[in-house]
Amino acid sequence: MRVKQWKPGTMAMAAIAATAAVAVAVPSAMAQRDPAYEQARADGQIGEQPDGYLGFVSTPTDAVRKLVTDINIKRKAAYTSNAPQGSTVEQFAFATGCNLIAKTKPGEKYKAPDGRWLTRDSGAPVRDSRCP
Repeated sequence: MRVKQWKPGTMAMAAIAATAAVAVAVPSAMAQRDPAYEQARADGQIGEQPDGYLGFVSTPTDAVRKLVTDINIKRKAAYTSNAPQGSTVEQFAFATGCNLIAKTKPGEKYKAPDGRWLTRDSGAPVRDSRCP
């Protein structure tokens, strides 16, 4: 019988990803109650990025810029306070970004690993190969 060996990096990334799934629940839930956030997302003005933060697909209005800046500040605080011991804030944010991109809905924008903004269709989004 052959036992699958886990690479240390893979196990660490899986642990980070599991924690990351919970970390942005509060900031994301708060943002989703804001009609301006929902509208900007539906209009394709903003989207999820692999780094765990929202980005601008097109030149934003001042109101959308302020909204995204506020959400990203809250995300950074969540990443900083919830990053598991042994991982960096950036690793935790990346794992969360993987989860957030995976949770996008058809019609929403997200940034592919090559830097292009893509629109989610009914298939799986294009994610970084390092995503758990």
